[in-house]
Amino acid sequence: MSNEARPRLGLPDRVPGSRIGRRRVAIAAAKLLARIAFGGAAVTGAGAAQPPPTQSDAALVAQAQAIMGAAYPAEGPGAAVIVSRAGQTIFSAGRGLADLEARRPITAGTAFRLGSITKQFTAAVILQLVAEGRISLDDPLSRFFPDWPPPGAGATVRQLLNHSSGLMDYSKIPGWMGSEPSLRPHTTAELLALTRSRPAPSAPGVRWEYNNGGYAVLGAIVEQVTGKPWHQAAIDRIARPLGLRTIAYAGDADLAVARGYSGQGDRQQPARGVHISVAGAAGGLVGSVEDLARWAAALHGGRVVGPALYAEMVRPARLADGSTHRYGFGLRLLSLRGQPALVHGGSGRGLDAESIYLPSERLFVAALANSDDPTTDPAILVRRLAALALGKPYPVFSRAEIDVAEVEPLFGQYTQADGPPFRFFARDGKLLVGHGDDEKEAFAAGADRFFFGPESLMWFEVARARDGAHLMRMHEPDAAEPSRALRTGPVPPPLAVSAPVLQSYLGAYQTETLAVTIALGPDGALTVAPAGQRAMRMRPVSPTEFRIDGGPMRLVFHPEGDRVDRFTLYRGARELHGRRVDRSPATPE
Repeated sequence: MSNEARPRLGLPDRVPGSRIGRRRVAIAAAKLLARIAFGGAAVTGAGAAQPPPTQSDAALVAQAQAIMGAAYPAEGPGAAVIVSRAGQTIFSAGRGLADLEARRPITAGTAFRLGSITKQFTAAVILQLVAEGRISLDDPLSRFFPDWPPPGAGATVRQLLNHSSGLMDYSKIPGWMGSEPSLRPHTTAELLALTRSRPAPSAPGVRWEYNNGGYAVLGAIVEQVTGKPWHQAAIDRIARPLGLRTIAYAGDADLAVARGYSGQGDRQQPARGVHISVAGAAGGLVGSVEDLARWAAALHGGRVVGPALYAEMVRPARLADGSTHRYGFGLRLLSLRGQPALVHGGSGRGLDAESIYLPSERLFVAALANSDDPTTDPAILVRRLAALALGKPYPVFSRAEIDVAEVEPLFGQYTQADGPPFRFFARDGKLLVGHGDDEKEAFAAGADRFFFGPESLMWFEVARARDGAHLMRMHEPDAAEPSRALRTGPVPPPLAVSAPVLQSYLGAYQTETLAVTIALGPDGALTVAPAGQRAMRMRPVSPTEFRIDGGPMRLVFHPEGDRVDRFTLYRGARELHGRRVDRSPATPE
């Protein structure tokens, strides 16, 4: 299960699933380059026999082995990957351990929790029921549950599938995930009741918002129409007919599934969190990368749903105002290297998953990891491997040690034809690029090239002009060509918030899950410190909204008259609500 693919900063990669600035990568970029150039690394090969690779595929396999070997440690939690074209496996491998205690190795046949990749299977079952005339994409929720209150009662099956239903997502109820109720088993009926008991945040079709609760409702519809548990319907209708032996319900106690872990290095611990049944039809299946490749070949090859309904599945969500969002039914509609791509991932305690399908090449790549903080983000890994298979590999940069003064002539505001300008500058000895309200640390790679770290595929270069009108070329992972931005002047000064306003925010607050202290740092900037943790600097983007450096978080204060006693802390789709308990402006340790 995941939220809007996953939280990320808006500036760098437009790659869903990347957790910018959060992960520590175990292998430096220079070492990765060396492995690619000079040989492979130990990986566990595929189980099934494969056709002999072509010369070009053999080169891809050698490079993929090197990338995989550098991405995950052999003695810790790891991942399984697969690259297939037209249903034929080009490369598959496992790296790391599926169970640290038992020292069971990961292979391409190892089953992992799939998280929100499950949504594809749920959507396919729904479409099969549509094909049989048992339901319609335009059926309102009230057809199945007559007592559902408005406005949610008018949400259609189509809107549930493409996340425009407007229903409350139970996974976003403040404080509920991780609370005692979420730790116990839940039936589909209980998830349905939990969703129905909360007011709908918006009317159907008004806005797009990733919604795990909507897919739990779809699971309830499957159960009502078929008379079977949603996961049994998926197994009977999809897994068994297609021979997908590892696709199963994660709640089955006797499954041999990769054990999930949390933490880094020696601090890896078995993951604990919400009960798997809470994921429901939004994220409750398990499977191997081998079976995901078979599934992709069948789904996109017309063996699961017919052409007309498949076209519905890959059509962007259309909202009431005529705008669209690049999400179909269990598939995000993106691009890679300028080519259309169908993407979905999943995340949760002890799992991280990503898959991508390029229709023009009939190319499928998937990576499943058994850690919620793996050494390499599967979203980055699958894009590197997909680009490699396309013959358009992403560059890998090594950090060059430079004096910031060498780069200073390139600083400034760079204006592009559309969208907010880029700001290139330095603060506290770090190179930074700003875009809208976001800022991201950049690293020099030499020759006026800069990248955003090993967990980002985005990079840029600056062409120097004698008249100072330097040109920035921003290379984004989804684009065929870099965007261009011309230097138009110095970087505007940062927003300043008056001292009295900052003082009005200071004090101790209590959220649903933790205590938080708002204070002033040594430089006069506002800081936020969860209990027992270090203070994090906050950067104002308005007098009431602050971005937290080093993570995809923002904090918004809510003034009421001349008092400020509440804030909302946003991290991706998650929210924490703070209420003041002490107005003393104590500085956190």
